[in-house]
Amino acid sequence: MFQRKGLALAIMIMAVVVCSYAADITGKWNASFDSQVGPQKYVFEFKVEGAKLTGNAISEIGGTKATTPLTEGKIDGNNISFVENLSYQGTDLKISYKGVVNGDEIKLSRMVGEQDGETFVAKKAK
Repeated sequence: MFQRKGLALAIMIMAVVVCSYAADITGKWNASFDSQVGPQKYVFEFKVEGAKLTGNAISEIGGTKATTPLTEGKIDGNNISFVENLSYQGTDLKISYKGVVNGDEIKLSRMVGEQDGETFVAKKAK
């Protein structure tokens, strides 16, 4: 009886540890994709502390380069979300990202303001 309770407790503890594990995506991730305004290149510099995600988005859009701090960043297991507040051609844009980490890739989708944006893959820089 005691062995069963001990085994059940060990399984429950392992389940909690696995469920609360946050993917470590610290470092640089590269992405490029086509959008309504043309080709875009990004380097995401992520920093992770617990469930908090911070860093920068370094973008190149139509020959214009920008570095923007990431805000509202969260990481929950393999799911991430963050916001880039980009000033582009005199317009302030709130770009919201959601993604799923899978090894050295992150499948990201983004919304520009209230409009659906692009879905693309960011790859860990080597």
